[in-house]
Amino acid sequence: MDFLRSKLDKIKPLFEKGGKYEKYGPAFSGIDTFLYVPNHTTKKGAHIRDGVDLKRVMITVVIAMIPTIIFGMWNIGYQNMGAGHGFWEYFMFGAVRFVPMIVVSYAVGLGIEFAYAIFRGHEVNEGYLVTGLLIPLIMPIDLPLWMLAVSVVFAVVIGKEAFGGTGMNILNPALVARAFALFSYAPYMSGNTVWVADSVADGVSGETVLGTLAANGQPSFSVYDMFMGFIPGSVGETSVLMILIGAAILLFTGIGSWRIMLSTLLGGAVMGLIFNAFGSTTNELINFPWWKHLIVGGFAFGLVFMATDPVTAAQTAKGKWIYGFLIGIFAILIRVVNPTLPEGMMMAILLMNVFAPTIDHYVVQGNIKKRKKRLVKVNA
Repeated sequence: MDFLRSKLDKIKPLFEKGGKYEKYGPAFSGIDTFLYVPNHTTKKGAHIRDGVDLKRVMITVVIAMIPTIIFGMWNIGYQNMGAGHGFWEYFMFGAVRFVPMIVVSYAVGLGIEFAYAIFRGHEVNEGYLVTGLLIPLIMPIDLPLWMLAVSVVFAVVIGKEAFGGTGMNILNPALVARAFALFSYAPYMSGNTVWVADSVADGVSGETVLGTLAANGQPSFSVYDMFMGFIPGSVGETSVLMILIGAAILLFTGIGSWRIMLSTLLGGAVMGLIFNAFGSTTNELINFPWWKHLIVGGFAFGLVFMATDPVTAAQTAKGKWIYGFLIGIFAILIRVVNPTLPEGMMMAILLMNVFAPTIDHYVVQGNIKKRKKRLVKVNA
């Protein structure tokens, strides 16, 4: 690594102010700080001694997603090929189909990020390190790559850069990409065939648990299958166990908000219990046990990796409780009552992304009023 460091230091003056390639300085800086910890320090104002920068935070989130990625690629092979094959056969089958999605996502997304950085003359934003991996994780495995690319362009340009880049966007970019794909290429985003890529096994059905319930059918998968992830679905959402491992990493490192995770879980449970209390003879999603709602579909993945996005989530402690609880409520509500969207987590999070600033505003205003009342009592 010393060799690489010396080479970067040698060409660095070419990209600094007055250098031959000054225009491309932001792109060089982005590569340099991605490989090495930045050596610049603050010159004024408050100084916080911390060895973690934004890129390291993003890398930690990526590491937390690795268990879901590995299992997801295996599960692609398992869902397509059926029983009777080895781990590596399943894994390679999935890798051949999933890795190109990652490559396209990063190539298109980072290309736009670098172009915006050069055009605006600022450093490359780090946020796409996570977004670029989240997008393929929440897409159907057989989504044509060009559709994925168009969705990425829309998410980065309209969902992120239009607001000013990383830290300024009001909507989760990965969910913006999925929403765009859902409404633009609906036949490729729903149904019982999109979750199983060019199946080579006879009689393989790609219908998800929620899709079966939405059609008033009964899923054939056991609770064990649902929890472990031996079911059809997008690459990242099927295995609750792998998602919990990722959640543990985020909570241990202090990156993920336990308040949002717990309140989202509680909100989903409450809404599920309400529906179970009423019951239905025409809608099996209403009768589906409340606790099973929490382990199928994108609920767990959205709870851990989407709802906790520090940019688009509520920022105040009380606001996080409200924000997460409402996500859980709306996720199950949309899932049950909307026949065209048996999965409601995406819409719930995007909806609460919009209202997160409002929630924080009223929480802050409430605190201010309480302090004014205490001040009046003290002065009385």
